[in-house]
Amino acid sequence: MKICPRCQKTYSDEGLNFCLDDGTILTQSATVDQSLPATIFLNQTPPTNPNQPFGSQSGAPGGWNNPNQFSLQPPPKKSKTWIWILGILGGLMLLCGGSFAGFVYWAANIEKTNRTANKNYEFNYNVKSPTPIIRTGIQKIDLSKWVKGDTNLGVTEFKGGEFLMRSKNKGFYFVLASPAAYKTENATTRVTVRNVNEDDTSLGFGLIIHSSPVPLTQDYAFIIDSENKQYRIVRHSPQEEIPVEDWTRSSAIKDGTQKNVLEVRDENKKMNFYINGEFIKTINNTDGYIGGVTGLYSGDAVQIAFSDFEIAK
Repeated sequence: MKICPRCQKTYSDEGLNFCLDDGTILTQSATVDQSLPATIFLNQTPPTNPNQPFGSQSGAPGGWNNPNQFSLQPPPKKSKTWIWILGILGGLMLLCGGSFAGFVYWAANIEKTNRTANKNYEFNYNVKSPTPIIRTGIQKIDLSKWVKGDTNLGVTEFKGGEFLMRSKNKGFYFVLASPAAYKTENATTRVTVRNVNEDDTSLGFGLIIHSSPVPLTQDYAFIIDSENKQYRIVRHSPQEEIPVEDWTRSSAIKDGTQKNVLEVRDENKKMNFYINGEFIKTINNTDGYIGGVTGLYSGDAVQIAFSDFEIAK
């Protein structure tokens, strides 16, 4: 028996993976150990077949020991057709004696307006560090209980006080979501991460916040690539990873195998992001799961060590 975590509708068809009402990924209705995280694993490699439908599923139906696996097409590139149209119009203006300088200025303003609209839609750019929030109620998350061993999708182990986690294949990301007790709303969520073998990763690794109990259906992810000293912020909806902030370089990130502390301070629908105690930016929480939990993210089969995972309220 499967159940939709959002509308609570149940289905007896074990081959069905999505709710027929709202598209949410179904979970097994059987009771599971709440001390363990939920798991999901997605592929971000562009498909070899250009006609493959978006969100096509591969592998066996999901369950507690057999998480769902998806092959996703990358988001479509923005059309540049308007550039050709403007070029043709510019040529006509020249033939008709019009001002080409005025035309170029107009075209540049269109591009500038589009970029400004895109930036303001999802987040705001705060350059001033917000007032520190004092929170003393600390919840320590015991990562030794998150070990799932070597599965067909990912590998986890606990060694030397660190939780080691990696996806099984290059081009995939592997995500764990915490039990319901670890909510991130109006809380400070913090974890220490390091790239164990200094491996390159195009997907990165990091911290999940405001997550649905079903991983990757609704959340935000704060991700870094320590080798290139850059970070990005994304959000997830079913079968889709949506950029909020593209890869951005930051001198706050330590490279090599050094440890980096990722921290998100959530307050009144605003998320303040920090790396190693240095303020990075503020983003409005418009798409997080209400009452959402924390989690971990690791991509590209790169082994990442997580430690000192905690929530302060």
